[in-house]
Amino acid sequence: MSSAPGPQDDPDLGDVVVSRDQIAERVADLGAQITADYAGRAPLLVGVLKGAFVFMADLARAIDLPVEFDFMAISSYGAATKTSGVVRIVKDLDLDLSGRDVLIVEDIIDSGLTLQYLRRNLQARNPASLEVCALLVRQGQQQGELGLRYVGFSIPPDFVLGYGLDVAERYRNLPDVRTYRGAP
Repeated sequence: MSSAPGPQDDPDLGDVVVSRDQIAERVADLGAQITADYAGRAPLLVGVLKGAFVFMADLARAIDLPVEFDFMAISSYGAATKTSGVVRIVKDLDLDLSGRDVLIVEDIIDSGLTLQYLRRNLQARNPASLEVCALLVRQGQQQGELGLRYVGFSIPPDFVLGYGLDVAERYRNLPDVRTYRGAP
């Protein structure tokens, strides 16, 4: 029986930036913090597809409150490893945000331009509160103050993948976050 090639055999995968164990520990901490901050309320988690789905699933299980879910898909990358700078909503929310405590769940923040667009768009829908929980913030890429309430990890400006992050739809299922050595 032959075994399928694993991540250790893939020349495009670089070093582990955030390990599976580090992610699990930090997600548990974030879940506890969100549970305390939203005590007595039922936050609506808004996942930004596709990258945030793995993080959001783990985070939701770490929050000891009733939570609801909705998803948006926003495009600013396409198949590239650099943002195009043009943001568009590919899939909008199904739920009404009026009067709701909304927590945007993001996989990674680069320049913050997509997040600024998303915040403006969702704030116009009259939520009771609107906060952001990002797994990763890429250092030195932000343009202006982001005002992030919850952050998992601050990482170097390398292109990374795994734990929901991809390149051309590949590598989302890796259990850790790694650098990408392949050609964009």
